[in-house]
Amino acid sequence: MSDDTYVPPKVWTFDPENGGQFAGINRPTAGAREEHELPEGDHPFQLYSLGTPNGVKATIMFEELLEAGFSDAEYDAWLIKIFEGNQFWSGFVDLNPNSKIPALLDKSGPERFRVFESGSILLHLAEKFDYLLPKTQPARAETLSWLMWQMGSAPFMGGGFGHFYVYAPERYKYPIDRYAMETKRLFAVADMQLGKTEYLAGAGYTIADIAAYTWLGNLYHGAYNRCDIFLSLDEYENVGRWIRAIDARPGAIRGRLVNTQAMAERHSASDFEALDQSLFDPVRKRPDLL
Repeated sequence: MSDDTYVPPKVWTFDPENGGQFAGINRPTAGAREEHELPEGDHPFQLYSLGTPNGVKATIMFEELLEAGFSDAEYDAWLIKIFEGNQFWSGFVDLNPNSKIPALLDKSGPERFRVFESGSILLHLAEKFDYLLPKTQPARAETLSWLMWQMGSAPFMGGGFGHFYVYAPERYKYPIDRYAMETKRLFAVADMQLGKTEYLAGAGYTIADIAAYTWLGNLYHGAYNRCDIFLSLDEYENVGRWIRAIDARPGAIRGRLVNTQAMAERHSASDFEALDQSLFDPVRKRPDLL
């Protein structure tokens, strides 16, 4: 047994100096840490988020809706700085008791209500606007199956591979190998499916594609210190074809920019006009924030 082998105690206790980039905010507790209300705009949907793979699922969905002509899908997108602990503000915890982005306030009807978790937001908006979610079987079941596949697999790519490969205070072979293997397996699952169908759930683009694209696309384009090279992601040709097709969608292009360094907040379609127009190139050249 090597000297640095961890021997778990009989009862675990929290060590606030546990290292890593998230050591300053991670705690084994829930609830608000600071009394702070959230800002609110005039649009029917108020989104509180950050341009991470989970965050841009919601902004891509909103921009896809607006691109398709659903003017009632106008939204305000407010920046939540997770590294500064904004997700533990009392106002945010009221929207999402799990303190994770994105969180949505829907005030489009007579009663205001919250929607939290990225997959739930996608499903809510798809059902509300009857868009990007088939109404009949088996297409609906196939779409929901792939949506839940992504929701269940993202922790292995982010909290697993991404954490141990990039964010952990030390690098160890076992956890990196374990989650690199699982990340490649998930790419292989998608690649196998996309060898049979144009999109994950069939011939049409759906919320399942949005959910999976934000993660697979980010890694494919070099997130986590060029993990695309480390994981040989270019070998998944069907995934690459699918990613490039979504890269070029105007809604996906705009959605990826919201709540990022390029556009901290979004309150109007005109906000995009002030951006460097090279950011709208349909050929994507970079990963999004992780």
